[in-house]
Amino acid sequence: MSAARDAILGEIRHSLGRDGEDAAARAVVDRRIAAHERSTVPARGRRDAAGLADLFVEEITAVDATVVRVAKAADVPRAVADYLKSENLPAKVRMAPDERLDALPWDAAPTLEIERGAATGDDLVTVTGAFAAIAETGTVMQISGPRTPTTLNFLPDANIVVLRAGQIVGPYEDGWDLLRQTGAVPRAVNFISGPSRTADIEQTLQLGAHGPRRLHIVLIDAEGDSG
Repeated sequence: MSAARDAILGEIRHSLGRDGEDAAARAVVDRRIAAHERSTVPARGRRDAAGLADLFVEEITAVDATVVRVAKAADVPRAVADYLKSENLPAKVRMAPDERLDALPWDAAPTLEIERGAATGDDLVTVTGAFAAIAETGTVMQISGPRTPTTLNFLPDANIVVLRAGQIVGPYEDGWDLLRQTGAVPRAVNFISGPSRTADIEQTLQLGAHGPRRLHIVLIDAEGDSG
């Protein structure tokens, strides 16, 4: 396998006229990779915390997601229950096995039936946290792992994401910086902007083609509530 890879890369170098690439040129490339140099970051993504939250909401609602803003983390369970009622969805959710979600006072919404773990094809609604959110495009950044099964983001009809204002960054580069700071390399990183959609058939927009038809964000505005 290694020999085949080297042969393919050798052909690419030859086609680019870089057969004689020297150590100095390789060092330049290595430094660039290690430094994670940024390209131009749009000004719209450089705002204060309140401005980033507002921009995120503006962008993600523009692509048919819904958002409710709550004052503090303790308000999340009631916000989830209210959303399910407003959408005529059952008061039963599959929730990520995430200690940050477990810490919320779910007994404040006693009608909710909560199961934890990876989603199955029978789950209509899931509740997940988020690793981060990108304000400039209204995008939720999700990583896979034991407490964040990817199936929760893609299998249900409705995905409810609990997001703290402190998790919202401006550009994608800031999101990648946060991931590097964890020192972990997840199996998958997913960027989700709105519900699943396609217009492949006769240019007619269809929601839920290859994922949830509904994406709902419960945004906790409390300053400093980013854990």
